[in-house]
Amino acid sequence: MPESTPATHVIDFRAAEHLLAARDPRGAIQLLDKVIDAHPESGAARLLRARAYFLAARLRAAEREFRHIVDLEPDNAFAHFALGRTLQRANRPDEALRHFRLAAALDPRPDYVEAAHFDDRG
Repeated sequence: MPESTPATHVIDFRAAEHLLAARDPRGAIQLLDKVIDAHPESGAARLLRARAYFLAARLRAAEREFRHIVDLEPDNAFAHFALGRTLQRANRPDEALRHFRLAAALDPRPDYVEAAHFDDRG
Protein backbone atom coordinates (compact mmCIF):
# COMPACT_ATOMS: atom_id res chain seq x y z
CA MET A 1 0.00 0.00 0.00
CA PRO A 2 1.42 3.44 -0.91
CA GLU A 3 2.42 5.79 1.87
CA SER A 4 -0.23 8.24 2.93
CA THR A 5 0.86 11.88 2.56
CA PRO A 6 -0.85 15.27 2.84
CA ALA A 7 -1.09 15.29 -0.97
CA THR A 8 -2.85 11.92 -1.03
CA HIS A 9 -5.24 13.17 1.65
CA VAL A 10 -6.18 16.13 -0.55
CA ILE A 11 -6.67 13.79 -3.49
CA ASP A 12 -8.81 11.47 -1.35
CA PHE A 13 -10.88 14.42 -0.11
CA ARG A 14 -11.51 15.68 -3.66
CA ALA A 15 -12.32 12.16 -4.84
CA ALA A 16 -14.77 11.80 -1.94
CA GLU A 17 -16.48 15.02 -3.04
CA HIS A 18 -16.90 13.57 -6.52
CA LEU A 19 -18.18 10.26 -5.18
CA LEU A 20 -20.73 12.05 -3.03
CA ALA A 21 -21.86 14.13 -6.02
CA ALA A 22 -22.21 10.86 -7.96
CA ARG A 23 -24.42 9.47 -5.16
CA ASP A 24 -21.82 6.99 -3.85
CA PRO A 25 -21.74 7.89 -0.16
CA ARG A 26 -20.20 4.58 0.90
CA GLY A 27 -17.22 5.11 -1.37
CA ALA A 28 -16.86 8.65 -0.07
CA ILE A 29 -16.94 7.43 3.54
CA GLN A 30 -14.13 4.95 2.88
CA LEU A 31 -11.90 7.70 1.53
CA LEU A 32 -12.84 10.18 4.22
CA ASP A 33 -12.16 7.72 7.03
CA LYS A 34 -8.50 7.70 5.99
CA VAL A 35 -8.37 11.49 5.70
CA ILE A 36 -9.96 11.98 9.13
CA ASP A 37 -7.70 9.38 10.74
CA ALA A 38 -4.76 11.46 9.56
CA HIS A 39 -6.41 14.86 10.20
CA PRO A 40 -9.06 14.50 12.94
CA GLU A 41 -9.26 18.29 13.26
CA SER A 42 -10.42 18.74 9.65
CA GLY A 43 -13.88 20.28 9.84
CA ALA A 44 -14.29 20.12 6.06
CA ALA A 45 -13.58 16.39 5.96
CA ARG A 46 -15.90 15.74 8.91
CA LEU A 47 -18.69 17.78 7.33
CA LEU A 48 -18.33 15.89 4.06
CA ARG A 49 -18.34 12.57 5.92
CA ALA A 50 -21.44 13.64 7.86
CA ARG A 51 -23.20 14.37 4.57
CA ALA A 52 -22.10 10.99 3.25
CA TYR A 53 -23.41 9.22 6.34
CA PHE A 54 -26.73 11.03 5.91
CA LEU A 55 -27.01 9.99 2.26
CA ALA A 56 -26.11 6.41 3.21
CA ALA A 57 -28.92 6.49 5.81
CA ARG A 58 -26.41 5.99 8.62
CA LEU A 59 -28.27 8.44 10.80
CA ARG A 60 -26.52 7.80 14.12
CA ALA A 61 -23.12 8.32 12.51
CA ALA A 62 -24.38 11.43 10.69
CA GLU A 63 -25.79 12.82 13.92
CA ARG A 64 -22.50 12.16 15.74
CA GLU A 65 -20.49 13.99 13.05
CA PHE A 66 -22.89 16.93 12.72
CA ARG A 67 -22.95 17.32 16.51
CA HIS A 68 -19.15 17.30 16.57
CA ILE A 69 -19.15 20.08 13.98
CA VAL A 70 -21.71 22.26 15.79
CA ASP A 71 -19.78 21.78 19.03
CA LEU A 72 -16.62 23.07 17.33
CA GLU A 73 -18.38 25.66 15.16
CA PRO A 74 -21.59 26.73 16.91
CA ASP A 75 -22.12 29.43 14.27
CA ASN A 76 -22.14 26.94 11.36
CA ALA A 77 -25.68 27.37 10.04
CA PHE A 78 -25.37 24.54 7.51
CA ALA A 79 -24.25 22.08 10.20
CA HIS A 80 -27.24 23.01 12.37
CA PHE A 81 -29.59 22.67 9.40
CA ALA A 82 -28.12 19.30 8.39
CA LEU A 83 -28.28 18.08 11.99
CA GLY A 84 -31.92 19.14 12.01
CA ARG A 85 -32.59 17.16 8.83
CA THR A 86 -30.84 14.15 10.35
CA LEU A 87 -32.92 14.34 13.52
CA GLN A 88 -36.08 14.89 11.48
CA ARG A 89 -35.31 11.78 9.42
CA ALA A 90 -34.73 9.88 12.69
CA ASN A 91 -38.25 10.89 13.78
CA ARG A 92 -37.08 13.34 16.45
CA PRO A 93 -38.94 16.48 15.33
CA ASP A 94 -38.62 18.50 18.54
CA GLU A 95 -34.84 18.17 18.56
CA ALA A 96 -34.75 18.89 14.82
CA LEU A 97 -36.76 22.10 15.20
CA ARG A 98 -34.24 23.51 17.66
CA HIS A 99 -31.44 23.12 15.10
CA PHE A 100 -33.58 24.41 12.24
CA ARG A 101 -34.26 27.55 14.28
CA LEU A 102 -30.59 27.99 15.11
CA ALA A 103 -29.71 27.62 11.43
CA ALA A 104 -32.31 30.20 10.42
CA ALA A 105 -31.16 32.62 13.11
CA LEU A 106 -27.56 32.29 11.93
CA ASP A 107 -28.39 32.51 8.21
CA PRO A 108 -31.93 33.48 7.14
CA ARG A 109 -31.85 31.49 3.90
CA PRO A 110 -35.38 30.67 2.72
CA ASP A 111 -34.96 26.89 3.19
CA TYR A 112 -33.65 27.35 6.73
CA VAL A 113 -36.45 29.77 7.64
CA GLU A 114 -39.08 27.48 6.16
CA ALA A 115 -37.78 24.50 8.17
CA ALA A 116 -37.75 26.61 11.34
CA HIS A 117 -41.54 27.11 11.24
CA PHE A 118 -41.34 30.52 12.88
CA ASP A 119 -44.85 31.31 11.61
CA ASP A 120 -46.42 28.25 13.24
CA ARG A 121 -48.42 28.90 16.34
CA GLY A 122 -48.27 26.49 19.22
